[in-house]
Amino acid sequence: MTIKVATINGVATIEIARPEKKNALTVEMYRSMSDAINAAGEDASVRALLITGQPGIFTSGNDLQDFLNRPRPNIDESPVFRFMHAMIACDKPVVAAVTGAAIGIGTTMLLHCDFVYVADDARLAMPFASLGLVPEFASSVLVPRLMGGRRAAEKLLLGDPFTAEMAVECGIANAVLPADEVLPHARRVAERFNALPPGAVRESKRLLREPDRAAILEAVKREGAIFSARLASAEAREAMQAVLEKRKPDFSKF
Repeated sequence: MTIKVATINGVATIEIARPEKKNALTVEMYRSMSDAINAAGEDASVRALLITGQPGIFTSGNDLQDFLNRPRPNIDESPVFRFMHAMIACDKPVVAAVTGAAIGIGTTMLLHCDFVYVADDARLAMPFASLGLVPEFASSVLVPRLMGGRRAAEKLLLGDPFTAEMAVECGIANAVLPADEVLPHARRVAERFNALPPGAVRESKRLLREPDRAAILEAVKREGAIFSARLASAEAREAMQAVLEKRKPDFSKF
């Protein structure tokens, strides 16, 4: 099993559990996560959601071999985009506990969580351009808004990694904690919603999110169309094959 789902004390936990592949996400894993988010949203006993990975690895992002083996996705039907829309539509608090690497969508999904706690060993990166791709999950809109245009260019064009401290500084994360304290702390935050009126929490979250909702959905659609086309490009195939073959990509012919 690569996605583990359990509801304990009012918290629906979605655990990315594929450590042998550095928690790389496949289409089936996206489908499981979106189903879990939607089910938690409909379950009255669930007051908050908690997304976590394994000790020392949140997720290395998309499984590149899975990408290469599949045809160009239909953005209206793809499990990846179903997951994105499930995250955006979720009206219950979403808490993330991040240790180790959070690469690609491992970072961009944090933009759509309400609370993010990162370990002091966390390393975040959005290396889309270096893979022949483009930003996704509305990161082309949200990252410049949080970091400013110059820093966003470093992260989205050059793919420069950044630390847990910088994630807090720019507003992606709430706090940095020792690695072994991240998940317990995130769970305690999620469990606090058991003592709060659920209707008021949902309506408050809607009010917080509504001003940006249309722009985020439009960005996801716009990015998705270009991302999908880029997946079929020779540049992307060369970049991904180079990663899988542990060599430097050769873009001299492009």
